[in-house]
Amino acid sequence: MDIQWYPGHMAKARRLVKEYLKLVDVVIEVLDARIPSSSRNPDIDELAGQKPRLVILNKSDLADPEQTRLWKAVLAKAGFPSVAVDSISGSGARDVSGQVNKLAAPKIQALVSNGRRPRAPRCMVLGIPNVGKSFFINKLVGQRAARTGDKPGVTRGQQWVRVAGNIDLLDTPGILWPKLEDQEAAYRLAVTGAIKDEVYDLYGTAGKLLKWLADNYPEAIRERYQIEDLTAEPEQLLEAVGARRGFYISGGAVDSLKSARIVLKEFREGKLGRYTLDRPPV
Repeated sequence: MDIQWYPGHMAKARRLVKEYLKLVDVVIEVLDARIPSSSRNPDIDELAGQKPRLVILNKSDLADPEQTRLWKAVLAKAGFPSVAVDSISGSGARDVSGQVNKLAAPKIQALVSNGRRPRAPRCMVLGIPNVGKSFFINKLVGQRAARTGDKPGVTRGQQWVRVAGNIDLLDTPGILWPKLEDQEAAYRLAVTGAIKDEVYDLYGTAGKLLKWLADNYPEAIRERYQIEDLTAEPEQLLEAVGARRGFYISGGAVDSLKSARIVLKEFREGKLGRYTLDRPPV
């Protein structure tokens, strides 16, 4: 299963990020709480340089809360304060402005010391496509200030938005690395919807996910899909899901591709439970 995706506009987005970084005081990096490692763009370390950075563990309502707690500790040890956020309900969003003001305080104080007026901290929001970046901004602002969607890379333009707590946010397109050398990370990105379904083996990806769930959380899968033999191969598990759901094609065969789409959809919506695919380093 070889997953590669690097749309042309991503290269342009990287150049824009590098240019706009000159305008900001704090970088806000939005990650998917289910895959904090896989959803990190390795370019961001280079692009952000020494600027203060706040990490947002978004979609925390879909992740294992204990694993999120462990990831927050790992990030703190690396020098990155973090906030777990559910951009749909808004849980955690209120903590963001306080953290940003704290990180930006040295820069603002330096401006005042040089005889300039204090101003609102300026932040840049970075993240790969479909980690919920625009939904996150909308929740902070309290209105639909940034265009959102459920497809990777839907955000196109750049715009400043004022946020409660007196901070200014610059929305930017998500950026993704040009070559997905780690195929395990690529698989996790595909599972969570960060890569378009059209560019990878949806059947193989869903089968691998279903097998992982069956091996690690058998009761959850048994309850959801009423499958008895969870030791079966991925292809057989997908076929069992299809048979239970009544997904048949002409001739009486099970439509396993439809089963794959359902498994991915229900995982992404949290209907299978709260799971973190990336485990924190020990």
